[in-house]
Amino acid sequence: MQLEFYTDPAVFLDVAREHLTEQPVVSTVVASVAQRAVVDLAEGVTQGPRNWYAVARSGSEVRGVAMRTAPFAARPLFLLPMSPECALLLARTLYERGEGVGAVNGALPAARVLADETARLAGGSVEVAQHTRLFELGELVEPAAVPGRLRPAVRGDLDVATAWFDAFMRDADEQAGRQPGSSAHEAPDEADMLRRIDRRRIWLWEDESGEVVHLTGANAPAFGVARVGPVYTPKARRGHGYASAAVAEVSRQIVASGSRACLFTDQANPTSNKIYEALGYRPVVDMANLLIA
Repeated sequence: MQLEFYTDPAVFLDVAREHLTEQPVVSTVVASVAQRAVVDLAEGVTQGPRNWYAVARSGSEVRGVAMRTAPFAARPLFLLPMSPECALLLARTLYERGEGVGAVNGALPAARVLADETARLAGGSVEVAQHTRLFELGELVEPAAVPGRLRPAVRGDLDVATAWFDAFMRDADEQAGRQPGSSAHEAPDEADMLRRIDRRRIWLWEDESGEVVHLTGANAPAFGVARVGPVYTPKARRGHGYASAAVAEVSRQIVASGSRACLFTDQANPTSNKIYEALGYRPVVDMANLLIA
């Protein structure tokens, strides 16, 4: 078994393409992040100086894939399903080259194997920050009709989109019984948010009076799969069906374009799990966010 590290997302995608397309829904995070990085680089957007993508090979066969591209604190690794052998090799390789790992996200049991080995080598311990579950849309179940309409965000929506991206994880923590703001999360800066708006990756729901009451985002399709999220309704506007209506419409657009729709849920948040299952989303694989201290 050998490991190869790539800093060029386009080269990585060429090398890992066959492996990623075997289970494109399970591979959605790695595939979409790498593909977005390719688009960003083509537009002159600088990538993180320490970003990398890793491929574990046995001969010519790709046996596992991981990446480290998260821009927020702890810069967690993200692992796709791989054998314990691959996960151990990655943990030991990163330790030997002095690359500290404080968090690991991704598929179980691989993420746990890597986290446990990293903690053993560094003399630390592992804590579960969040259990997540990846869902894929089967047949869309239409939710109850809700007054208003969904529309793509425009540049004039920058402030509300930025504020609601920031509030999303804080409120999700609270709903799941965690300390609000305790979970690390993606917080796009102004330039990144404007790119998402310009690429029509953010939608807003307006109520019958024209007031914006909800936000749903989605990644661009990668290998025929688009991932919905974040999904956010401010507290004062919850309970009116906006999330169900918006996610249903965004999902419908994804399927109409010829792609498969998927999304992640926090297993500790029964409200979101109930909403998505009612729309026809079905569980695919369990994952976890792990902290190493």
